[in-house]
Amino acid sequence: MSKLEYIVALAAAVFMFNSCVNRKNEPSAPTVYSFTNPYMDQKVKKSYGAYMAGRVAHLRKDFNAAADYYIQALKVDPDNPELISRVYLILTSKGRVAEAAQYAELSLKNGDKNNFIHIIIAADKIKKGQYEEANKIISGIDGTIYKEFITPLISAWSYAGMNEKGKALKAMEPIGKEPSFRALYNFHMGMLNDYFGDNSAAQKYYEVIVNEESLEMSFRALQVITNFYIRSGQKDKALALVNKYSDERVLADMMEQLKNKIKDADPEETPKIISSANIGVSEALFNIAATLRQGSAGIDLAHMFISLSIYENPNYDLAMLLLADILETREMYLEANKVYDRIGEDSEAYNTAQLKKANNLVLMEDYKGAELLMKALTLDKGNYQLYLDLGDVLRVSGKQKEAISYYKDAIKSLPRVENQHWVLFYAMGISYEQNDEWDKAEKAFLRALDLSQNHYMVLNYLGYSWLKEGKNIDQAFGMIVEAYNQAPHDGNINDSLGWAFYRMGMYDQAVTYLEKAAEIEPANALISDHLGDAYWMNGRKNEAKFQWQHALTMKDRSNELDAEAVKEKLDKGGTDNKPVSYDKEAVQAKIESIITED
Repeated sequence: MSKLEYIVALAAAVFMFNSCVNRKNEPSAPTVYSFTNPYMDQKVKKSYGAYMAGRVAHLRKDFNAAADYYIQALKVDPDNPELISRVYLILTSKGRVAEAAQYAELSLKNGDKNNFIHIIIAADKIKKGQYEEANKIISGIDGTIYKEFITPLISAWSYAGMNEKGKALKAMEPIGKEPSFRALYNFHMGMLNDYFGDNSAAQKYYEVIVNEESLEMSFRALQVITNFYIRSGQKDKALALVNKYSDERVLADMMEQLKNKIKDADPEETPKIISSANIGVSEALFNIAATLRQGSAGIDLAHMFISLSIYENPNYDLAMLLLADILETREMYLEANKVYDRIGEDSEAYNTAQLKKANNLVLMEDYKGAELLMKALTLDKGNYQLYLDLGDVLRVSGKQKEAISYYKDAIKSLPRVENQHWVLFYAMGISYEQNDEWDKAEKAFLRALDLSQNHYMVLNYLGYSWLKEGKNIDQAFGMIVEAYNQAPHDGNINDSLGWAFYRMGMYDQAVTYLEKAAEIEPANALISDHLGDAYWMNGRKNEAKFQWQHALTMKDRSNELDAEAVKEKLDKGGTDNKPVSYDKEAVQAKIESIITED
């Protein structure tokens, strides 16, 4: 395990431990009240009601409301340690850090040993320009993750706020000792020297990242380093650096926006990005959050650190992107979109944020909203990703002809078609197929198959489509088997394999894979219909009827389920299957190649 991986794992463990077991001589849970007592004090009832309302809001991921209810409960029960800790953690995650700091200080006085308390209080002190006090608060924090990772970064920038350059650089030494943090160390050392006006030292550290191929160049590093080059009269270096990176490293639109800004930049009028110690602290908190985000177990802590980062620098667009990403992971799509709306049109991240917002609208099934947003973005843009995403929105909305039109625009916007563009032809094939233009669909799928080098999604869709068309049965079955071997836990692929066995009259095998598909995707109407057919042909008639009835109760997201045909099977009693003809020897060879799970 690398040091970075260790930090992520340790952070999650330390945080969870400190959040649950952190007090001396205090109960770890709130007082439980019973409403069966008719003599219960009305204040107690009010406190409990507010607490329960907070819990409901918390479970519904309405963190603002949860915090407000908990605060209301605390007014009646001010010494409840569990409530206080819930409040300062939730308030921090919502960016209400000044409020969080008040409750953190109260909890600290009550014996709370959670180290994160000190970070919240210090962040609030830094926001207010009280750098020396902040440094004193974090200097006493114990624990490996703090001493070797978190505290050095925050302390360095606190010293910068105190105009103590030597101490700021020395504070970074623990970061410099760890090889996993080489890029992080050089980036912050470059920014610190840049902040203090030492261009020679700043360039030395920045160019470690620029010149060492093994070190990852983040988009933020590109922004900061090219900004430094422009301000120091090296605009040619800025352009050369940004031109080194393709859309495989960062989103193409963000890169294009950055290139344009560099081309138009006037060195005399270009402001320094790291113009204050608070912005430096924000960078540190962002890097901590991004590191913790790499492990799913650290998402809670990452959420709070990125909120602290934005508190220090409310205009930090990349931090907002990370916060929105965390919210999306929590399936808080509406909240994520509110964050995206805070990113201004002058930001390199604006189009990216709007694209992500549109994707969230799709996930919330607001297809019209997503369509309108995407169409506004595509005006005069000529951007491949915008056209592709709009095509996807229209395809999901059932507007196949219009989707195909935008997919064609996406192809036209490409200087050349490369392997990574297989997704475009795959999506276009789906739209053609759903628009009953099979010949064009087949050509698009074959192109996608070639570009993707037999990606399982393309193999599955084309194989299943051929099976429906009743053509190339042997080849279709082989493609579905290959797709299954690549992704044996994909519900749709198990459905395709089970349905292929069904169409060939192998009902026992059909049931095996269709049951597995239904287990993976129990809310898939088409899978239930297919499983019902397989059960019927296998003599399991009651189970078949149950599956058909189940299929009719669910929303069909495949646009393939024939609800009237399913009703007819239930009304008239059963179904029939005329097996397709196939090469037994070729199919048997493919069956023998199917991977088996232990």
